[in-house]
Amino acid sequence: MTIITDPLFYALAIPAVIALGLSKGGFAGVGQMATPMLALVMPPLEAAAIMLPIMIVQDANAVWVYRKDWNRRVVAIVIPGALIGIGIAWLLAAYISEAAVRIFIGVTTMLFVAYSFIGMLRIPREPKHPGVAAGVFWGALAGFTSTICQAGGPPYQMYVLGLKMPKMTYVGTNAIVFALINWLKVVPYFALGQFTTQGAGTSLALLPLAIAANLFGFWLVRVTPQEIFYRITLVVMLLISIELTREGVVGLLQ
Repeated sequence: MTIITDPLFYALAIPAVIALGLSKGGFAGVGQMATPMLALVMPPLEAAAIMLPIMIVQDANAVWVYRKDWNRRVVAIVIPGALIGIGIAWLLAAYISEAAVRIFIGVTTMLFVAYSFIGMLRIPREPKHPGVAAGVFWGALAGFTSTICQAGGPPYQMYVLGLKMPKMTYVGTNAIVFALINWLKVVPYFALGQFTTQGAGTSLALLPLAIAANLFGFWLVRVTPQEIFYRITLVVMLLISIELTREGVVGLLQ
């Protein structure tokens, strides 16, 4: 089994895998930078296919760690929507502009973050109840963008952050949702011919670093106070949305 040998690839892959490990450890959103970083040196779907086996192993660790603390209603609402979004992405992958998708997600997320920060300055509101229609919609968008450009986090966060779940329940629910989404993406990635022996060998070579970063993320989430945790999540979402928008604009101009 061969692996990628380009030094530039690993210069980008190592920080990408570390970010992915922190994300799967609980800091939702940080891992969004992983595939875009690798997309600088290879086609985005190929980069996503290399990351997917790593993500599935990290997901398994996260699901085990947070298996006792997750919101079953949110998962039951979001996953059917995600399945619809993944199916649409499978059908449209050869035709849709990835740049346009990134711009849409980036701008929408920036508006959400701005709204959330303004809300923090007002009188605290009661947590929302997980609505079905909104959950299916944002779940579908998360499944679609996760398949097209590994940007499923921002749409999903648009739904769950307003629920104001306890920190560990929030993290556990994230782990379950994206573990299921990533397994659902295996079929369309196979169908689109994105898995290769070289990609699999490269994923395997990066796996030890991914697991170490994953474990560090578990520890970091547990020692971070809840209010600070949510503020950090919003800041990370803002930075990612700016980067997604920049990449989308550059892609359209090219």
